[in-house]
Amino acid sequence: GQTPVFPRILGHEAGGIVESVGEGVTELAPGDHVLPVFTGECKECDHCKSEESNMCDLLRINVDRGVMIGDGKSRFTIKGKPIFHFVGTSTFSEYTVIHVGCLAKINPEAPLDKVCILSCGFSTGFGATVNVAKPKKGQTVAIFGLGAVGLAAMEGARLSGASRIIGVDLNPAKFEQAKKFGCTDFVNPKDHSKPVH
Repeated sequence: GQTPVFPRILGHEAGGIVESVGEGVTELAPGDHVLPVFTGECKECDHCKSEESNMCDLLRINVDRGVMIGDGKSRFTIKGKPIFHFVGTSTFSEYTVIHVGCLAKINPEAPLDKVCILSCGFSTGFGATVNVAKPKKGQTVAIFGLGAVGLAAMEGARLSGASRIIGVDLNPAKFEQAKKFGCTDFVNPKDHSKPVH
């Protein structure tokens, strides 16, 4: 962020169980299993109603905001002094306070230690591919970086019908794992003395 806000509780990817809800919250109840998302949805603004954007006017990611939107105050303190929030989620704690628009209710059968990656890594890569890039069946797609986000983007390209999926990464050991997600070709830029495009 541009404005250092400290001290704060970091963390943005997690899974959890609702302990309690605030006044007026009807979408969730104590005991619900949820995934926090740092780009929430108010469900009312033009972006939330659009099929092309999820950059909610109210709940879009803001790394500089360290307080709750409703009243501009932190919900965390230590020795009477505020500890600030991080991207509306602050998941590096046993308990956190999150705007209801930044929570997605999930099936309670889903193992929280596995599905937590859906709250950022998977949804970011997969969503960027199927909702933004929108590859057509038979097209070639190149994906730069084969970490969690890149592999999720690869899965999106595979499900969209891309016929050739080129994985680009500096670590050749990632190619074997990438094949499971549809990678057909691998390029390590370090293996070439001139640009590979």
